[in-house]
Amino acid sequence: MAGRLDRWERLLERQLAAAPYVLLTISTILTLLTGGRPWITAGLAALAAAWLWLAPRGAVYVAGLVVLIGALCTQGAWFASFFGFTGYLHSWQYLKGKWRFAGVSATAAISVVTYSGGLPEPTPVAILTYLFFTAAIVAGVGLFSFVGEVTAERSDERKQMVTRLEQTMRENAGLQAQLLVQAREAGVLDERQRMAAEIHDTLAQGLTGIITQLQAAKQGQDWHHVDVAVRLARESLAEARRSVNAVGPGQLDTAPLPEALEEVVAQWRELHGTRAEFTVTGTVRPMHPEVEETLLRTAQEALANAAKHANASRVGLTLSYMEDLVTLDVRDDGIGFDPRLTAFGLTAMRKRVDRLAGTLEIESEAGAGTAISASLPAVTRG
Repeated sequence: MAGRLDRWERLLERQLAAAPYVLLTISTILTLLTGGRPWITAGLAALAAAWLWLAPRGAVYVAGLVVLIGALCTQGAWFASFFGFTGYLHSWQYLKGKWRFAGVSATAAISVVTYSGGLPEPTPVAILTYLFFTAAIVAGVGLFSFVGEVTAERSDERKQMVTRLEQTMRENAGLQAQLLVQAREAGVLDERQRMAAEIHDTLAQGLTGIITQLQAAKQGQDWHHVDVAVRLARESLAEARRSVNAVGPGQLDTAPLPEALEEVVAQWRELHGTRAEFTVTGTVRPMHPEVEETLLRTAQEALANAAKHANASRVGLTLSYMEDLVTLDVRDDGIGFDPRLTAFGLTAMRKRVDRLAGTLEIESEAGAGTAISASLPAVTRG
């Protein structure tokens, strides 16, 4: 937004810088077309253009500009109608305090004399009329200039406010990323040691035995469930080895988070024969690997609990991308449970979410199903 304001301001500055030359050109052409003296008019116009281009801005510049406007007005009223506007603009821009009104008044006096065809007659009515029109022009120019200054000040204030807001947003984004890094560094060593010992001593050896036993059983009969069990056991063993090496889930290596969750839901639906649906809302964008891994593990744990305990006929997962958060909701219509009870799976799920400064909410009661919602900061991939 600040960039857009800057572009508009630069465009306005270029237009204001070009306006005096455009107005001078228009005035000169119209004067020459309506019978002005070509050489004098062209010479004075060239002198005015050079003055606009070369003279240092200040009181001397404005005085010279007003004199040139007066000289040009002797050649035609078109200069009072068009180029005279430059006298008002630059008097207000380059003079300060009461001198602004002096420059504007001088320019207005020249314009009124030009429109009147000469100096006013020495009568009270003529002089009062002359002074009235001059004062009216000065008041109008002063009013519009004051409004312009107030608008410019408000624009500067809005620009500064937008700049501070954008800076705050950048600082917040950097702080979130820093918190993620610090949280990971604080817990990654203990987590690796605990998982390596547990998986190596239990899960990996158990899965290896499962594969051996199921392959032997498969030699006798070609059972579909045996094929599925062998595939799942091999995938579990691979995931166990990836966990020992502190590598993220294999699904995220080959697909974005929504596709990985879709695959997890499809496999769970095929394995358990239970209706399961997956929905994505919001604008999908790549998140920090820790965020995506936590959401995937949360989905897997929630589905595993639904299969073991819920006796559900329907499960729904929703992944929602919001401006500051990414949320995973898992709901089932099962038998429910007392969320105050402590289970290893739920405890591990909550620790994963807490480690990334997220929130985990669990709602359940007997006969009313279960709803699990994990919300994490929407820190994008660096």
